[in-house]
Amino acid sequence: MEPEFKPVADHALMVGFADKISDAAHAKVIALDKALATEMPAGMIETVPALVNLLVSFDPVITDHGAIKAHVLRLLQGLKIERSHGVRRKIQVCYETPFSTDLNAVATATGLSTDAVINAHLAGDFHVLMYGFSPGYAYLSGVDTQIQVPRKKAAVRDVPAGSVVIAGPQCLITTLTMPTGWSIIGRSPNQIFTGDPNHPFLFDVGDRVTFERIDLMAFESLDQGVKNG
Repeated sequence: MEPEFKPVADHALMVGFADKISDAAHAKVIALDKALATEMPAGMIETVPALVNLLVSFDPVITDHGAIKAHVLRLLQGLKIERSHGVRRKIQVCYETPFSTDLNAVATATGLSTDAVINAHLAGDFHVLMYGFSPGYAYLSGVDTQIQVPRKKAAVRDVPAGSVVIAGPQCLITTLTMPTGWSIIGRSPNQIFTGDPNHPFLFDVGDRVTFERIDLMAFESLDQGVKNG
């Protein structure tokens, strides 16, 4: 698919590489993001990488959509697609009651046992694709095809922060208490908010994530340690 360019108001340009989530499209997003960071066009303010597209924000007093598009096209001619070398992060998750309210439903929908669902989740090779929706919401690819289930028809309210949720090929760890239509299969004691204004979230786009199973006692101990600071 040839890249698509869509003006966003008078101050941004969206560069799209696919209509569906794919590793190849996301690799192009990351490569272009890095290229723009190295060779910034005049007037560019920031870039925001997403699943299959990249938003280029600019100052309309200095430049315009046409100039930004021309710069991007020039970069695309020599774009180098490299394998992500992000940091490998390990996240603990407890799959026990009451943290796994949808685990049985996922098992029923997929025809697997609950242990098989857990093992499939633990075996996933998760890749941080983007941040979005709410502060610290890092969207991860890598959910095993065996346990991919669609979103619920209606969202559930008051889902606690730290919930590990899945929908289709994606997984994320909630950071706020809020509604979600994703399936809740566990909870993590790990903090996504770092408290560092220069690096506010634990993950960077391109990081790899491995989940590690812990029991309820370990969760409570880790969670208390976080609360005590």
